[in-house]
Amino acid sequence: MAVRIPPIQCLLTFEALARLRSVTQAAEELCVTPSAVSHRVKQLEQIIGTKLFGRADFSLTSEGSEYLAHVREGLGILGRFPTLGSVAGRRKLKVAVTPTFARSVLMPRLRLFTEAYPEIDLTLQVSIPLLDVVAEDADLTVRFGTGRYADVEHVCLFKDDVTPLASPAFLREHGPFETVTDLEDSPLLRSPLEPWRTWFAAHDLDWPEPTEGSTFNDVGLACDGAAAGMGIALVRLKLGAPWLENGSLVRLFERSVPSPHAHYLCWRTGTMDRWECAAFAEWLKKALA
Repeated sequence: MAVRIPPIQCLLTFEALARLRSVTQAAEELCVTPSAVSHRVKQLEQIIGTKLFGRADFSLTSEGSEYLAHVREGLGILGRFPTLGSVAGRRKLKVAVTPTFARSVLMPRLRLFTEAYPEIDLTLQVSIPLLDVVAEDADLTVRFGTGRYADVEHVCLFKDDVTPLASPAFLREHGPFETVTDLEDSPLLRSPLEPWRTWFAAHDLDWPEPTEGSTFNDVGLACDGAAAGMGIALVRLKLGAPWLENGSLVRLFERSVPSPHAHYLCWRTGTMDRWECAAFAEWLKKALA
């Protein structure tokens, strides 16, 4: 029967925490986050099947003291041959994300995760449920919708507000837009991901959903179309942040209204029993808080 050897990062973290007896100091020494320290110790305890620390002051159990001696001996040997431990204990994690969420929200933060968990090899896959483009073998999936997912467990990552955006050139040519009714004769870019009826209803307008004009099945493409002067897009502010920050899109109105949908992290039952999945889920929730 194959022997499961704990990841080297877990052993290093255990040794540092046993020596320093402080999660914060151990995290600083290892250049990771405090949550990474906690996750690694928990993973190690799960692998070896015993508690290593007995109390909140990080005093070792009797098993922890015995194990620490073996860990330090092993690390001392590996220290003389550093390349031997470099690939031990790699964990694989596949995450499926929608395109604009990946570009606007996840990618600017993802380096922090890879630095905190260097032993996790992360694979990102594009998922567009609206077009039945799904990553069936993904461990974790980010969905945008109502949250009524009977087939998976899930947690809400964040909600967002929508507001009309256009390019500065478009605004100069077709503006000013002083009231919402000024949109009536303007080219409205369409997307099944963000129907205009949300905006119309919030302003007590009994307008039908637009049936003419360019349509985009990706929020990022709608933003690019609006930035190119094709018309006005109804955009979620968090996803549209890169375009707003670089000035290629501007708001037409100060007001924004809540989107009826939100972003959810979804997984199959039993997935969170895997340490790397739980680590990514906890990191992502905190990163987006």
